[in-house]
Amino acid sequence: MTAATRPASGTARNTNTPHSGAGRVVVIGSLNMDLVARVPRMPAAGETLAGHTFAQVAGGKGGNQAVAAARLGARVAMIGRVGEDANGAMLRDGLEAEGIDCSLLAVSSTAPTGVALITVDDAGRNSIVIVAGSNGELTPADIVRNEAVLATADVVVCQLETPPETVAAALVAGHRLGKTVILNPAPATGPLPAHWLPLIDYLIPNEVEAAALSGLPIQCPHDAEAAALAMRNQGTRNVVITLGAAGIIAVLNGAPQHLEAPRVTAIDTTAAGDTFIGAFAAQLAQRVAVDHALRFAQQAAAVSVTRAGAQPSIPTRAEVEEALR
Repeated sequence: MTAATRPASGTARNTNTPHSGAGRVVVIGSLNMDLVARVPRMPAAGETLAGHTFAQVAGGKGGNQAVAAARLGARVAMIGRVGEDANGAMLRDGLEAEGIDCSLLAVSSTAPTGVALITVDDAGRNSIVIVAGSNGELTPADIVRNEAVLATADVVVCQLETPPETVAAALVAGHRLGKTVILNPAPATGPLPAHWLPLIDYLIPNEVEAAALSGLPIQCPHDAEAAALAMRNQGTRNVVITLGAAGIIAVLNGAPQHLEAPRVTAIDTTAAGDTFIGAFAAQLAQRVAVDHALRFAQQAAAVSVTRAGAQPSIPTRAEVEEALR
């Protein structure tokens, strides 16, 4: 479906100043309004369950990762699409308040802003249903139109909450322009197209996504090592599988590495993976060594799970550096 578009409007509130010498990250992806219900446990099929609280919070994998990269030290631009509605205006205002360049956002006149329906139980686990809305109207033409901005980036970040042809166009452009390309393959339902893999510098799924991509079951870190090696052998340069409280498995230049997660008490895991991606992208954009970038990203994600919500849970660079001391 082709949407009528115009530049999004809004007043910038650049209250979050990036660090001096910050690298540049361009995020291409989704923007959602998250509708979050906290519940004692996940409801069974057909069950009506009384919840604790309800909140409306800015989210979407693209938006979350852009906010994380900005709070954690990078200069960030966002390529995406919102609806011509109150949710879209709120999401744009929130990004601009983080110092994120929103001049590349388009507004759809035919689809509402995307939403995510999220339940979070007392153990901090979540389940999420996404309705794409205007995210489904982001097109390869949007990538072509914004190549000049991509050319200024150090790192390009994509996910799978926008149409696959648009993701492919972004991967091709980022690779051709010589950028570090990160793909967070979420949500994933099966293997990625083979021609995408050589375009990706860092493929970063969680264990559920890694199982879908590799076709291998993942029950423990050892299983994740096998899945990461399988994906690396398929043609991706580097693979990092996030395992929540079990840490990460990274296959970079050699054998798989298992990096344990910092120990924290989780309240809400929503956006923990997005925080990891944004933090890692910000570190790479600032030419930080990969091993340190991974540790920094793990600590950022660990801080985020101790707080409720998606974007509200994402820490600043100062908070992460303090936690690392």
